[in-house]
Formats: sequence, C-alpha cells, structure tokens
Amino acid sequence: MLIDTHSHLYSDDYSDDREAVIARALSSDVGKIILPNIDSRSVTGLLTVAHDHPEVCFPLMGLHPSSVGEAYVAELDRITGWFSRETFFGVGEIGIDLYWDKTRQRQQEDVFRQQLRLARTLKLPVVIHVRESFREVYAILEAEQEGSLTGVFHCFSGNGEEARMVIDAGFFLGIGGVVTFKNSSLPGVLEKAGPHRLVLETDSPWLSPAPHRGKRNEPGYLVHVADKVAAIFSVSSEEIAEITTANARSLFRI
Repeated sequence: MLIDTHSHLYSDDYSDDREAVIARALSSDVGKIILPNIDSRSVTGLLTVAHDHPEVCFPLMGLHPSSVGEAYVAELDRITGWFSRETFFGVGEIGIDLYWDKTRQRQQEDVFRQQLRLARTLKLPVVIHVRESFREVYAILEAEQEGSLTGVFHCFSGNGEEARMVIDAGFFLGIGGVVTFKNSSLPGVLEKAGPHRLVLETDSPWLSPAPHRGKRNEPGYLVHVADKVAAIFSVSSEEIAEITTANARSLFRI
C-alpha cells in the first residue's frame, strides 16, 4: 500500500468527481491520503472530506505562507483554535514562500516560528512548504529544534547538501511528481541521499507526474512517483512502497 502524504483533495478542482478520484486511488493501492490545510477558508472543505472518509483521509491544520496577509495574527488565531475542536495528525502546510512576493517575509517567518512552537507543544509533525526560502526556513527550524520536532520538507527539490541537512535535522524528504520530470536533477540527489528518509506525495491537484504532466493531479497517480523512485534505487516498487509507507505511518501515527 502507498500513502499520499500531501494532497489537497478538498479543493474545488474535485467538486465534480471527488468520490471517483478516491475510488481510483484505492484501486491503485493508495490507501491513505494526508490532507494539509491552507487557511481558515479551506477548513470546512478539508474537514468534510476527512469526516466522510475517516479511514482514508487524515487532516492536518496550519496556515500556508501564501495566506499570510495583513491580518495574519487574527488568521493564525483562527487556525490554532481548531486544534481544541478537532483531531489533527500534524501541523501543516506551513513554511516560507519567497517566490512570488517578499514583502511579507517577516510576517511569514513569525507565523512559521509560532506554528513550529505549536507543533512542539502538541507533539505533532510538521509539513513544511519551502519555495526560494531554504536558508530562511532552515535557520528558523534549527533555532526552534529542541530534539522533538520532526516532519516533512514538502515537494523537496533541493540539492544534495540541502537533502543531507534535512535528514540530519530528523526530517523526511517529501517526493512527488517533480522526480518524474525529464530534466529534473532530483534523481541524482536522491540516489546519494538513499531511500530510507523519503515519503511520497502528489500535491494534487498540482504537479502531476509523467505521463500525466500538465493535467490535474490526483492521489492515484502516486504509483508513477513510486515507480520512478524504485528505478532510481534499482529496487522494486513494492520495496519503495514498504519503506515510504512505514515512514508515513510512523510520522503521522496512522
């Protein structure tokens, strides 16, 4: 069985066929799907999907860096308030995104730091969004790490040195469709890092793996990611499924 450790299955992109998408995932042996949150507007959809499929879908709660705006203090309060109302399996999606806009870098860093501290208090893993921000993310993580923080560097696409830093910090590399792209440098990075600190993800509805690149992504396509990772290490897809599923089960306690 495979576990998709990062899917936005509650997105409106699935409004017309969500049940069919879940059925296709299950028929492809993708038996568990982790659902990271975006902001307060996405919570209702997130929880609806999780409540409708409690044996398959496992919700996280967090404030995505791209949703950090002027009123971020109030928004973060709304997000953190949910932890006393529902059961969540991690804090995410959190992090820093400096790709589109750097004007709220300080606010993003503040929100990231506060959510790391929340994860420490709640003893939950974190799912970290890193885009043009590895140095900033790692500096804050290193300052906040007291030995108990763990989680995933979502959609990892860094170099070999960054992969080693992530692993040495006690975190996992989240590997998705990018690894299947023709010109991706990720296969060479993973070959040196080894398979034992990897989890697999789709980031659906985005970043579809080959041969579905350019189309809407879905959890069932995780098999293509698993097959590519298996080819990188010259092992069977079943062995990669066993390793990455055990990692995901242990990390998210599912």
